[in-house]
Amino acid sequence: MLGTALAILGSALAVFGGGIGSSIGVGIAGQACAGLLSEQPEKFGNLLLLAAIPGTQGIYGFLAGFLVISKLGLLGGSPVTPDLYQGLQILFACLPVAISGLISGIHQGKVSAAGVGMVAKRAEEAGRALILAVLVETYAILGLLATILLLNGIKI
Repeated sequence: MLGTALAILGSALAVFGGGIGSSIGVGIAGQACAGLLSEQPEKFGNLLLLAAIPGTQGIYGFLAGFLVISKLGLLGGSPVTPDLYQGLQILFACLPVAISGLISGIHQGKVSAAGVGMVAKRAEEAGRALILAVLVETYAILGLLATILLLNGIKI
């Protein structure tokens, strides 16, 4: 049972890490967008992606959590019970997406907010602002990829 609890803890950390990072990041970007939109509402289309992109880390964390729950058979079928070491392996396998999602979500929100400043002065720079925010996304994707590869290597 302890192995199952540790595996579920890993799943929860993946979801929480990505969700918290995304919530903070979207909040930071959204505040910057709201400030600009109060003066220039016609720029909504240019700002929508900048406000939304920090939300992807939450999706990555949710995906990792879903993979763990599926691996444990908790969504249907026959549940499996990992031993202590397998539970620890799953817990640690979830940390890359949890930590990278938390940190990159926050920083992506900051980069997106800075991009809002670019768009405020020059609307045609929205694409470049988005590219800068997407660069931060790379590390969340690498965290997700590491988690997926590690989870696939764990035999229960």
